[in-house]
Amino acid sequence: MLRVVIIGSGNVAQHLAKAVERSGSATLVQIYARHAEKLAFIVPEDKITASLNNLAEADMYIIAVTDDAIAEVSSKLPFEGRLVVHTSGSVAMEQLDSKNRRGVFYPLQTFSKNKDVDFKKVPLCLESEYENDYVILEELANALSDSVYNTGSEQRKALHVAAVFVSNFSNHMYALGSAICEENNIPFSILNPLIMETADKVNTLSPIQAQTGPAVRHDQKTIEKHLDFLKDNSRKEIYKILTQSIQNTNG
Repeated sequence: MLRVVIIGSGNVAQHLAKAVERSGSATLVQIYARHAEKLAFIVPEDKITASLNNLAEADMYIIAVTDDAIAEVSSKLPFEGRLVVHTSGSVAMEQLDSKNRRGVFYPLQTFSKNKDVDFKKVPLCLESEYENDYVILEELANALSDSVYNTGSEQRKALHVAAVFVSNFSNHMYALGSAICEENNIPFSILNPLIMETADKVNTLSPIQAQTGPAVRHDQKTIEKHLDFLKDNSRKEIYKILTQSIQNTNG
């Protein structure tokens, strides 16, 4: 059974720790956190360490920290020649300190505190410096998920950019829509069926085929009405940019 140490205490680290614990095919030996109280509700206290110098022996060390901290944390690890991976979508594998065998274990999903995720459905993107290490990464990935991909650093970077568009930017659109509803005494929940149907469409149609709305119809009268309704200049500008982008994309 694979022995895993997770370094970090944020959303990704917490969800990953839960997934390893539930897998039945891997053992979470230890998890590192500067503030142990963040993890007390996930793992027993004796599995938590606040010192990198006290890291236990393991088959794999997963660094799940902010992108800016990955290189520094990997350089501070007090051992050499072990398999060390990070979970970032935008950081190259080579950013890890070369004193250890390097790899990437990137879960392509949005993680929030107090919101469970079915890890079996989370795509895991793997990369390794050495072929033999890929076998180890793949063993853990298959224990956690039904969706595993071999992706290089450039592909992973492209995926991360695409993910920002389809997830982070889409959620910001929800926030703007929610604000418009609130300002006009409308419950945002009335839009939930529309959101769900729009998301579900791309399971059977390409995003271009699924596109609807006044922009793709070139319904200029409706577009002008919407722009006239929007008093906030920032929202108006976003509306114009997205309308133009849809028309450019769909021809």
